Amino acid sequence: MRPRVAILAAVLLLAALVAGVITKRSTPRSTSPRALKAGVFDPPHQAPGFTLRGSDGSDVTLARYRGKVVLLTFGFTHCATVCPTTLATLAQARATLGAPGNSVQVIYVTVDPARDTAEHMRGYLTAFDRSFVGATGAPEALASVRKQYGVTAVKQGSGADYAMAHTSSIILIDRGGMLRAVMPFGHEPADFVHDIKLLLE
Repeated sequence: MRPRVAILAAVLLLAALVAGVITKRSTPRSTSPRALKAGVFDPPHQAPGFTLRGSDGSDVTLARYRGKVVLLTFGFTHCATVCPTTLATLAQARATLGAPGNSVQVIYVTVDPARDTAEHMRGYLTAFDRSFVGATGAPEALASVRKQYGVTAVKQGSGADYAMAHTSSIILIDRGGMLRAVMPFGHEPADFVHDIKLLLE
């Protein structure tokens, strides 16, 4: 997915989730060190729940990670650039946090269940960070989760080498399971570190 398309997808996500409830802080306020760098949910509200098959062999639910900051992102293991870049960025952010990084959980929900089995996702994610958990399931179950979060995914091409054009934003969920912000693709690890620290307070 080209950066321009990724940015557009992020904007569509913001609009789809709560029809105007998610807002980006104004420029003057966003310069405050106490303001999140991501687009914020104003006010925050409960993240939609789901149950999917985890790459670690257990069910993936948000309740399972209550008490941690969850970074929820959607992608597929055959992605050429955007997904690996996102995962590398999140891995670097978590490593930069040091010990507090143990209170951060990345959940990577596949948009390509035909190829992304739980076992395959486990091997793929381990290359970035052993703590990352992949989530897969029946196409209908994954479509339901995408709909709840305003995420789009469209198959492009045919044959074994098809791609998936999908929303590339990262959703930030706080320790209490509340939707707090959406970070568009392209942000540096430092921006995630900044926002995670605030959500861990």
